[in-house]
Amino acid sequence: MTSRLRPFRIGHITVEFPVVLASLAGYSDLTYRLICRQLGACYCTTEAMLDRQMLVNGKLRRRLVKLTDDDHPVAGQIMGNDPAIMAQSAGMLCEMGFDVIDLNFACPVRKVLSRRRGGFLMSQPGRVIEIVRAVSAAVDRPLTLKLRRAFNNSDIRHDDFLRIAEGAFDAGVAAICVHARSVEAKYTGRADWGFLAEVKRRFADRTVLGSGDVLCPADALEMLDRTGVDGVTAARGAIGNPWFFRQVRDLADGRGPYQPTLAQQRELLRWHFDQACELYGPKRGPKHMRKFGIKYARLHPQPARVRAAFVNVKRPQGWHDVLQEFYVR
Repeated sequence: MTSRLRPFRIGHITVEFPVVLASLAGYSDLTYRLICRQLGACYCTTEAMLDRQMLVNGKLRRRLVKLTDDDHPVAGQIMGNDPAIMAQSAGMLCEMGFDVIDLNFACPVRKVLSRRRGGFLMSQPGRVIEIVRAVSAAVDRPLTLKLRRAFNNSDIRHDDFLRIAEGAFDAGVAAICVHARSVEAKYTGRADWGFLAEVKRRFADRTVLGSGDVLCPADALEMLDRTGVDGVTAARGAIGNPWFFRQVRDLADGRGPYQPTLAQQRELLRWHFDQACELYGPKRGPKHMRKFGIKYARLHPQPARVRAAFVNVKRPQGWHDVLQEFYVR
């Protein structure tokens, strides 16, 4: 491994490869985590789970927290605004076998903000520290935070961010992951990688991960080089391209990025679909996989046609028909 791809640590856990799979709502379920691991991602985070969901033993919780022996190390990400409930939820994730507990204070989705969760708490540093302290007292494994640069674009001093980051590290947090946009910006405009560099300089002896505008493997290397962060979380760029992590290694070693053949894509798409149907059931599985098919289509020589074909999939046979038509030379 080249020097630019150094391992980093989250508490006692060593992450050997510094480009990891981010928490992706609707995408980073067990099946996709396992696929990405097979192709080079050695650390993954679950979809964001509401703290209260963890307290109800229903089908949704069982699906969200499902793990296998091959899915480690893994962070279980929770989101909420009540210190006691967050602590109780985090304790349950420990009992379920998660290696790291990750608290989401970054989600910019309107529904989440309206309920004073996720990114809303970037405007409430005192409450964030209360939650961090409560959770830290309730768990026996590394605790990490997902943060944003600020709550709104007008906060150019980043006072709330700094208060949260400093308070969190003082409370024993093992690492922070920083998305380089404000909550208000959501995913528009350019991510401020200069801010990531400032954060890493300020917390030079702490583990800091970067997030934002890592849309292709070259972006991951550029973020590492330009900002000095310890690791990079691959989000949108890794959806539908689980080869992303192998491609980063190729570029770092001076090779062209690996390009899977149609046959290799077909076998992976077939396996992914079968596993998704097992996880979600034969009715929900095909619907869930349509959005993945749209993303996978970007790797095909005829992306528009393949995308349209996946959009029309309603039943398991429809998925296999697309593979037979477009993924066999």
